[in-house]
Amino acid sequence: MSGPTLVIDLATPLSPAALREFRELVVGLSSHFEEKRPGRYDVNVPAERLGVEDTRGTDRRPPYPPLPGGLQPADERLAALVGFDPRREDWRRPFYIYLMGAGAGDDHIFESEHADEDTDAIAAVLGRPPVLAVNISAGCNGRIDHVATALLTAAVLDVIGGVGKAELADSQHEVIAGLPGLLGITDDGWDTALVTAEFLRAWVERPGFRLVK
Repeated sequence: MSGPTLVIDLATPLSPAALREFRELVVGLSSHFEEKRPGRYDVNVPAERLGVEDTRGTDRRPPYPPLPGGLQPADERLAALVGFDPRREDWRRPFYIYLMGAGAGDDHIFESEHADEDTDAIAAVLGRPPVLAVNISAGCNGRIDHVATALLTAAVLDVIGGVGKAELADSQHEVIAGLPGLLGITDDGWDTALVTAEFLRAWVERPGFRLVK
């Protein structure tokens, strides 16, 4: 994905009921939903469904080029041919959301991504070492995508719990100072804030908010 990524770590596997509630949340927020496997979703989430306005203004992208003979296909017809509307797909905030580890799948990716992390600091927050993670990755890299990624992650935290992980640039330590829900900062060669949903919602209100991509 070309945009920012946030991660949620969990100390226990998701129960069937929690996985169902997680899926229902993603479906409810999405204007496009594709399930690759349980807990692995390719979706579009409009910023407005996360409570923020996409302020880029009117869609001024050019129309489709005309077909030979000057015929211009309707959007619906082209969408039916290719499976989606390629001109407007990114206007709806593409995201890739997936569970990994603890029987959810992609165990090797989970182990690889956690191999160099400060798992002691994460375990201190969770009460035990993480066994499952959710990656939430944006498909675009505008400011609105960073805001939407944070708010989408906060919504998922509300449903499944766990601890959010947000990598920090050196200049961001002063920016996040005093925000509610900052549970700790890992020491693993780079700084990662361990945070709650409350923290993410407060952080996006700070001027110049942007995640580390």
